[in-house]
Amino acid sequence: MAATTLGGAAAAEAPLLDKKWLTFALAIYTVFYMWVRWYEGVYGWSAGLDSFAPEFETYWMNFLYTEIVLEIVTASILWGYLWKTRDRNLAALTPREELRRNFTHLTWLVAYAWALYWGASYFTEQDGTWHQTIVRDTDFTPSHIIEFYLSYPIYIITGFAAFIYAKTRLPFFAKGISLPYLVLVVGPFMILPNVGLNEWGHTFWFMEELFVAPLHYGFVIFGWLALAVMGTLTQTFYSFAQGGLGQSLCEAVDEGLIAK
Repeated sequence: MAATTLGGAAAAEAPLLDKKWLTFALAIYTVFYMWVRWYEGVYGWSAGLDSFAPEFETYWMNFLYTEIVLEIVTASILWGYLWKTRDRNLAALTPREELRRNFTHLTWLVAYAWALYWGASYFTEQDGTWHQTIVRDTDFTPSHIIEFYLSYPIYIITGFAAFIYAKTRLPFFAKGISLPYLVLVVGPFMILPNVGLNEWGHTFWFMEELFVAPLHYGFVIFGWLALAVMGTLTQTFYSFAQGGLGQSLCEAVDEGLIAK
C-alpha cells in the first residue's frame, strides 16, 4: 500500500522533535567508531603492518569483505525503505505534520554532518599520520580499510538517505531537485571515486604523504563542496516557513519543545 500523509490522532500525538532519534543518531556513530578505533589500535600494529602475513588476511581483509557486503545491504534496505514508504499525498499534509517532518529532516542532516566528520575529518587526518609513520606495502592498509571503505560509505549512505527523505516527504523539496542539496551529497560522495585516482597515483609515483600534494587536491575540492550545507539549510528553513510555521510554532510552545 502506498504511504500517505499521517492524520488525526496519529499526527497529533507524534512529537515535533523526536529527541530519542536525535540522541540515537549521534550515539550510534560515536559508539560504533569508538569500537572501530579500538579495533584499529589493537590489530593495526599487531596484524596490519605486513599485508603478506596470514594474520593480515584474518583481521583486515576479512574486515574489508564484511564491511562492503554490509554497506551494500544497508544502503539497499534503507534507501529502498525510504522510497517505498514515500508520501504520495503531500497535498493533504497538515502544517503540524510538515513541521514535524522538517524537524526529522534536520535530524537526518545532523546525522550526516556527524558521519561526515568521522569520515572526512577524523579518519582522513589519521590516515595521513599513519602513512607518515608506516611504509605501505598494499593499497588496503588498515587505515584505508577503515577510512575509505568504511567511514566514507557510511556518510554517503546517510547523506543520500537524508536527501531521499526530504525529496519524498517535504513539499518544498518534492517540487524539483535542490541544487545545494545535490552538491551537498554528491560532492563528498565523489571523494570515494577519487580514492581510485589517489591509489593509482601512489602506486606509480613515489610521493610523500602530504595533504598539499597535487594528487590530493581532489579530496580537498570535493570536501569543500560540503559547504553547500549552508544553501541546504537556507532552503530547509524556507520549507519551515512555507509549511504554516506560525501556527505550528504555537503548538510547539504549548508542548514545551520551544521555551515561551
